[in-house]
Amino acid sequence: MTSYFPNKLSFNFLNFISLLCACLIPLLVTGPFLPNIIVSSLSIWFLYYSLKNKKYVIYKNIYFYIFIAFCVVCIISSFLSDEILVSLKSSLFYFRIGIFSLLIFYLIKNNKKILDYFYYSFIITFSVLIVDGYVQFLTGFNFFGYKLQGLRVSSFFGDELILGSYLSRLFPLFFALFIIRTKKSTFDVYFIFIIFVLTDVLIFLSGERIALLYLNLSTIFLILFLHQYKKLRIISFSISVIIISILLLKPNYYQHYIKRTLNDSGFNLDQTGIKNNEQLYIFSASHDSHYKTAFNMFLDKPIFGHGPNLFRVKCYDYKYGAAPCSTHPHNFYIQLLAETGIVGFTFLFSFLIYFYI
Repeated sequence: MTSYFPNKLSFNFLNFISLLCACLIPLLVTGPFLPNIIVSSLSIWFLYYSLKNKKYVIYKNIYFYIFIAFCVVCIISSFLSDEILVSLKSSLFYFRIGIFSLLIFYLIKNNKKILDYFYYSFIITFSVLIVDGYVQFLTGFNFFGYKLQGLRVSSFFGDELILGSYLSRLFPLFFALFIIRTKKSTFDVYFIFIIFVLTDVLIFLSGERIALLYLNLSTIFLILFLHQYKKLRIISFSISVIIISILLLKPNYYQHYIKRTLNDSGFNLDQTGIKNNEQLYIFSASHDSHYKTAFNMFLDKPIFGHGPNLFRVKCYDYKYGAAPCSTHPHNFYIQLLAETGIVGFTFLFSFLIYFYI
């Protein structure tokens, strides 16, 4: 096997680093602090190790070049902003994400076990969240004593209602790791099938409407483009839809997912049917206001934007609409436009077009 760093790292050390990377999946449940420590530490170590041993070939990658160019644009945008230090806090060391990606690439090339470590990390983390989440749904409390938030299941996330976001965003990667495994027993397939169904329903029980939308979109793309295990996902998702449809018969879930969604968008749902108000919104009045504020920020500084991480600061300015402020406008694309301008957004847009083609 061709190795970028031959005879430099022992197999046991590679296993240790691989296990440490795989631990990111469960550690994300604890919040951003521990995952950031691992990513930053491993990125610094990998950068030092590769440069010390003059293994520059690992960096000769067109995607890495583009990523570094994007990082430079973000830093330029920060220096052009009104709050340089606040903006630099998120942009100056963003390059560590690219270094960490190269580390994962190196580990996959030199230690195939890392894919197994990630796969079992997903299995364990999803299984624990599923058991804990359903216990909270049925009893009102999870294993740590976190109370059910109204009708919303949060599991170990407690008062932070992001269980659905966590599951829906990581689900496609989990599915990918399952597909590329070379050895799968009948038990593995049936077990994953059950995990998929329980995950779908748990995302619904989390009460996160956007997370449910992400799940539906990823499922549509998986079914359209998959060659292997397409039937597995179709059947598992169909069973999930049946269970979710039954749950929607309960008034509280119907109120939350159907009536509230329509009302937030500017439609009135009553016994006579659906009627639209004079004012319609994208998702809700607050979401709509966030989008308009971010877009007005983009129009004010269309080239390099206001600087990364500054929506949370600039949204208080009345000339942009003075939306109910948040740390972000709840839309990654419009946030990129507002904070890095058309220059920063072009990187992502071009990247997406390239893959679509």
